This record gives sequence, C-alpha cells and structure tokens, in this order.
Amino acid sequence: MKFIEGKEPLKAVLNSLTDGVIVADMNSDFLFFNPAAKKILGIGSRDIAQANWTSVYGCYRTDRITPYPAEQLPLARAIRGEEVIDEHIFIKNPERTEGVWISISASPLMDEKGSVKYGIIIFRNITKLRKQRERLEHFASGVEQTADSIVITNLQGVIEYVNPAFEVTSGYKRDDVIGKTPRILNSGKHGKAFYKNMWKTILGGMSYRSTVINKKKNGELYWSDQSISPLKDDNGNIYSFVSVLKDITEIRKQQDQEFQLNLARQVQQFYYNSAVSVPGFDIAGAAYPADKTGGDYFDFITMPDGCIAIAIGDVIGHGIGAALIMAEMRAFLRAFTKMDNNPAKILTQLNNELIADLQNEQFVTLILARLDPRERSLVYASAGHVPAYLLNRSGKTDYVMESTGLPLGFQKDFKIENSEPIKLTPDNIAIFFTDGIMEAQSPDGKEFGIDRILNIVKCEQKATAQQIVEFIYKEVCSFSEKHTQEDDITSVIFKINSTS
Repeated sequence: MKFIEGKEPLKAVLNSLTDGVIVADMNSDFLFFNPAAKKILGIGSRDIAQANWTSVYGCYRTDRITPYPAEQLPLARAIRGEEVIDEHIFIKNPERTEGVWISISASPLMDEKGSVKYGIIIFRNITKLRKQRERLEHFASGVEQTADSIVITNLQGVIEYVNPAFEVTSGYKRDDVIGKTPRILNSGKHGKAFYKNMWKTILGGMSYRSTVINKKKNGELYWSDQSISPLKDDNGNIYSFVSVLKDITEIRKQQDQEFQLNLARQVQQFYYNSAVSVPGFDIAGAAYPADKTGGDYFDFITMPDGCIAIAIGDVIGHGIGAALIMAEMRAFLRAFTKMDNNPAKILTQLNNELIADLQNEQFVTLILARLDPRERSLVYASAGHVPAYLLNRSGKTDYVMESTGLPLGFQKDFKIENSEPIKLTPDNIAIFFTDGIMEAQSPDGKEFGIDRILNIVKCEQKATAQQIVEFIYKEVCSFSEKHTQEDDITSVIFKINSTS
C-alpha cells in the first residue's frame, strides 16, 4: 500500500485497530484499507470510481432510505480539504443485509507544502449503541407521553425527574418538585408503618406496590395505584428509584358508586311486598327500579282489625341513602300499623321519627290507605304524594285521593289529616302510583301524564290487577323509547270483584 510503504510499524498498528481506516489519494483511489474497514463494511477495497462508492458499499442517509451522495461522503470531502467529525451513515449491501450504523470522522492529509495529498477516514460500528440510543429515545418519549405519573428519585429519595403527566395530575410544576422529596404529596392518610414498610421493601432491592392517597398542590386528595422499583448498576447496587403512579380516583369513585348501588338494590328488594290475598278483591303492585337506584316503595300490611294497609311512597334522591331511608320508614310503618289503624295518626308518628334522620332537601312522599274488606270502604292519608284515583265500572273517575298533608320530613309535629270514608262499589278500580310514571318523557319532551294512566286502566278493566300494573310499565317504556329509565316506575291496583 503506497500510503505506508516503508512504514511497517505504522502498517501493523493500523491493521490491528478495531476501527476501520481508509486512505484515498486525490484521484479517489484507495491507498489503504485495513481489515477492520472490510469487517465493518462487509466489502473490502475495490478499484472503483468515487461516483460508485455509494452504490457499491451501500451508503444511506440516517433515514436508511435516501442514498448518500457520493461526493458528500466524508472521504470525498476530506480529499477536497474538509474535516468531518462524527458523521453517522447507514450501511446496507449484499454482505450487510440487515444494515450497520457507522460513525465516521474524516481529515485531509497535507504534504510539506500544505497541499492536500490524501484523505483519511476513521470509522467504527455503532449499531449496538445506536439501537440502545433508539430504545432510550423510545423509552424517554414514552415516559414523557404516558398518562401515568413518573417520578425518579436518588437513593435518598430526592426527586430528580418528573414527567408531564405528574404535573397534570398533581398540579405541581417540574421546578416545584426537583430537589424535594415525594413528601410534598403526603395526604396524612397513611401512618408511619405504611412508609416504613415501603422503604424496607425498596431498600431491600424489591419492587413495592400499593394504593395510596396523595394530595395535589391545591389540597385536593386523589387515589393512585403506585409502584416503586429500585434501579441497580452492573454490580447490583441501588442508585435510584423510579415510581409510577396511576391516577385511579375516578375508578375508585365508580367502584364506590357501584357498591352503593348494589347495596341499595339489596336493601330495596326487602321492601317490595307484592303478595296479598283479600276475599272479594284483586290487589297487585309492581316496582321497576331505574338503573340509578331510587327510593320507590309499596307495601300491603294486615292491620290488627283485619283491614289492609296499602302504602306507596317515594324518597327524593337515589342510591344507598334513599334506600336506607326507605328501609327505615318501612320498619317504622310496619310497627305503627300493628298498633294503630288510623292512617293519619300513623303518618304523623312516622314524620316525627324520620325528621331527625333526614338531611336538608330530603323528604318522603307517602300515601297510606286503610282498606276495610268487610265494610267495603277506604280511608286514606297522603303526605304530599301524587293523587291516587278511584274509577267506576264505566272508567270514569269517582274519587281523586289528593294530598292531605306535607311530605314526611318537612316539619316536626305537622298534623296529617284523614280523608272521609270512601264507599266502594263492585267493579271499582283504584290506582296508586309514583311520579316516575306520569313524568316519564317521550323523545320530544312530552310527559306521559295522568290521562294516559287512567285511560290504560279504563281500557284494561277486564284484566287482572297484576296484568294492569305490568301493562302500565310496558306502555311507559314504549312511550319514552329509552333503553334506561330516568326514575322508578311503581304502581298498585286494587279491583272490587263484581261477583262478591
């Protein structure tokens, strides 16, 4: 090789290098091409023109698609007197089918007069380093873009890095927390034993995971599913900790709501009593709870004198609170009806018991009717409930059972009045219901209303009481054209048999 003729020690050194070395003269002829250069490129020295360097050796820009212009290759530029530092080129050719990344530095070599005589390049295979860097870049990009909060601390727990998601979730800016410890998130909801166990775990080299309650910059508390992992060096020594926090506040709220709804449904199922048998009467009731559990209630209770108490009510509100209030009311109501047969007196007592437990804007509407099968008469008291109706055999309204007092829970010691005795005749039909039926809306915003309810009862007089309450529910669903109910749908029907 003309470039190092008579310089055997230099040749030996260059040939022993793991970096590739190539020297070319001003005619672009290769004067030196060490073994490492051939190993890295997959192709050794070729007697080819400079214009063919790119196509023969497979030189590409960093996009790995665009061919590198031959005249812009570092060796070509060195021949022209330029210096190139750490240029990255992707090499892919028949001998390097998967491709390799190389880092090239190039310099011109001058003669005694300062004129460029040669160009030299020194390059190395950086494929592994490049892949590692790409993985780190992907990791860093993922960390920056993930919706979960990432916090990296040193061995002493001092924060060194937080990602943008941490800023969004906690309300703290990066500059607010760098150099501080995660104690700024301490909500005070976890004791010393909690944190002692955490530190014992991670300092022992193991990952730690738990659900924690943290505090935002504005003081708001939030739930996080947190994992902390120790980072170790090649010798297994811990040098840092990385913590991933997933905000699960909304999930916890949904779980709590679902728990309350399930509990409310379980409570509700105990206060629907649809079974009653009274000679000469056909009585039935049905409640269809909305998806959001409400507080409708109906009941049939045998009183000490043989009369039947018919109750239907509605707690304002939804969920476990409404269900528990209705359960409490049912317990009191059943106890009072075992000791008294006066509807108004029972509701007055019930009001005084409930008012201490009802919160602001909570109240119960309830109608309680005493049906006397022997006398074929009805006396009722209504605490703010929607009217009930008594129809005759022609379907016309004989009596409207209006409210006789305020809803339960409005005012202590408020006296609720009884109605006058209502005489019942064969083929009378009475209907009691909650406002979920009359206020059900069609897609264009029209309400189902009272007239539709009464018309259904009129048209279905020959049906059984159970069939009528079921038909009312089907008609409401058809009218509203909705897949889910907005409110409970509850009704009670009693008919007087004409043959009795």
